Amino acid sequence: MDILEGRRALVTGAATGIGRATALALAQAGADIAFTHLTHDPAEVVAEIEALGRKAVAFQLDARHSWDVDRVVVQAADALGGGIDILVNNAGGLGGRQLVTGMDDQHWHQVLDLNVSSVFYATRAVLPLMPDGGRIITISSLAGQNGGGTGAVAYATAKAALDGFTRAVARELGPRGITVNSVAPGFIGGTPFHAVHTPQPAQQAAIEGTPLKRAGTPEDVAAAVVYLASDGAGFVSGAVLDVNGGAYFR
Repeated sequence: MDILEGRRALVTGAATGIGRATALALAQAGADIAFTHLTHDPAEVVAEIEALGRKAVAFQLDARHSWDVDRVVVQAADALGGGIDILVNNAGGLGGRQLVTGMDDQHWHQVLDLNVSSVFYATRAVLPLMPDGGRIITISSLAGQNGGGTGAVAYATAKAALDGFTRAVARELGPRGITVNSVAPGFIGGTPFHAVHTPQPAQQAAIEGTPLKRAGTPEDVAAAVVYLASDGAGFVSGAVLDVNGGAYFR
């Protein structure tokens, strides 16, 4: 499982949910991990990564602010030995459900800043510290392809924008051998996202509408990230990898 031995990874928003599973999976594959958190306590994740024999450092970050991102990226690179080989842009969120007819400007800008601007800021800040052949992986969403659930207009728009960002940056960074990809999860159970924003009947309906008849897990998404971070995905770039149990086909 040491396919990422010697790699240095930065994962944003990794104290819980998909980000936590991703940080642990990368560590299990041999990478040292820096990760960010905002409101959740990072201590347990740090301890779990260290128990795997890998370095773990955590930084509090509001990814909506470029100056904060710039500060943390430099600190993370220093803590990992001077560079970052893998960036996983995971920080994001729904920010609540609002129909477009009643949506205020504040909600629109908050959701786009949290999901899109944050990815731009982190990617821009990491690139001077990433060697050629690095990996950039962004957590997108099925919502960016099918519009998401009721009240998710801003969120679906943001996630669709991330897929476009992925493809454009993949073209720009190709000459450096840096691959840039997105992972688009469908319904992933056991996460704060759905615990807060998706009622149980809607969660059950999502499962029933999935051909595999189960919810995805954070570990399902993390496994896709590890693949894209590995040497085996060296010729995969500009891709959006669907992890949705067959719920949606493009």
